[in-house]
Amino acid sequence: QVQLVESGGGLVQAGGSLRLSCAASGTLFSINVMGWYRQAPGKQRELVATITRSGWKNYADSVKGRFTISRDNAKNTVYLQMNSLKPEDTAVYYCNAVSDYPVRYNYWGQGTQVTVSS
Repeated sequence: QVQLVESGGGLVQAGGSLRLSCAASGTLFSINVMGWYRQAPGKQRELVATITRSGWKNYADSVKGRFTISRDNAKNTVYLQMNSLKPEDTAVYYCNAVSDYPVRYNYWGQGTQVTVSS
């Protein structure tokens, strides 16, 4: 089992910045990819960014150049630095960890609200 605990959400004005953190605990040896997804009201959950254990990163086009994902493997923590925030970034942000063994399985955090005011 893997537990994910997010922190760092809040209310910020457009153009501002926030940093999200996600601390993982439990059986982590099978976790390679970790990342962030978000879900706005009335919309489906969408990928924001992912990062592998070796540091390979992937971003949604809508956040490229504004958001940066990073990972501290020693602390089992993944971060999302969000700059130049826009009102359309408003959503609940969920931390995700993918276990590859013994079967592929997605773990999710409880979510943290990010609200960007115009």
